[in-house]
Amino acid sequence: MRIIKAYLLLSICTITLLSCSDDDSNPIVVTPLNKSGVIENYANIVYKNYQDAKTDAVSLKTVIDVFVATPTDANFTAAKTAWKTARESYGTTEAFRFANGPIDIDDNAPEGLLNSWPLDENYIDYVDGSANSGIINDLATYPTISKSVLEGLNTQGGDANVSVGYHAIEFLLWGQDLTIPSDLLAGQRPYTDFVDGGTAANQGRRRDYLAACAELLVDHLQLMINEWKPSGNYRATFLAENPDTALKNILGAIATLSKSELAGERMFVTYTNQNQEDEHSCFSDNTHRDIRLNLQGIANVYRGSYSSVSGVSLEDIITSTNPTLGAQITATLTLAETSIEATATPFDYAITDAGQRPLVATAVTTLQTLGDKFVEGGVALGINVTIQ
Repeated sequence: MRIIKAYLLLSICTITLLSCSDDDSNPIVVTPLNKSGVIENYANIVYKNYQDAKTDAVSLKTVIDVFVATPTDANFTAAKTAWKTARESYGTTEAFRFANGPIDIDDNAPEGLLNSWPLDENYIDYVDGSANSGIINDLATYPTISKSVLEGLNTQGGDANVSVGYHAIEFLLWGQDLTIPSDLLAGQRPYTDFVDGGTAANQGRRRDYLAACAELLVDHLQLMINEWKPSGNYRATFLAENPDTALKNILGAIATLSKSELAGERMFVTYTNQNQEDEHSCFSDNTHRDIRLNLQGIANVYRGSYSSVSGVSLEDIITSTNPTLGAQITATLTLAETSIEATATPFDYAITDAGQRPLVATAVTTLQTLGDKFVEGGVALGINVTIQ
């Protein structure tokens, strides 16, 4: 924290001394020291956010273990509440994707084991009209349910064949959402699906599956902590990079998440299809929180602040270089937050109700504009930012 404060102080001093000119044609020079401060502060934010995500995943695992041992309705409700809590801290980490970092740098990265979607439900368990589908009900092919088996089956045979991660747990806890959006209800899986002699078949295997997924969640988040901790291998590589390369990756990530992934894949596709099956968290009706948290993660990175971590930010150096553009980006980010907050909940209702759909369209457009503004911010810093 002393290093962060020192960078922040030097950055503020530089801005104060050089801000006497409001003429954007004479931009303030952003020094390597300013850039290094942003990069180190970003690394601290990433590390802290993954720590929080793991803490919440451990709590989720603990509650699930209690439910698996004693599958009561009360314990089932507690597990669903814990899942929603765990999504809060993980949702903001999505801003670290698309940055050539360890979360999704290649096909072996853990992102696909944590947050893959959309998920083909009948790859895991029974679905409406198919009581015997899924790994859980296929004892001949999968006689044992274990962490290693489930991890090895993830996306085997197709990207939608998701066997582990947050959304696998979500499906096990809520089941399919077969309700109509105007009912404002999530999936209605009964807790008795996990009770010996209760509803559905193979209740013990379903318990084993849920417990294994919860443990894998903790394992894969620990991998991210190991990479980003002060002595982590990736952190050392990241901090040793050319500052412009690191900033290009950081800005490119939030620009891509804003314009391409969040506005496009996660909102506009669902908006266009009006199909709740395309939602990010379609079983629990928690997609509205995913969207808000993803944008909050973008804001955290741009403003350089998360939880107890704060320091020199992208907002600082872009605004000091080009005050007019900096003000535009800040205003667009604020407008995006307001636009997202105005959309109805749950999201399947927002995309299907005629009166609510225009608010979703407005939010999508604002997020797209924000992504483009981040690219402009890169230009101001002399960096060519690319949206994936």
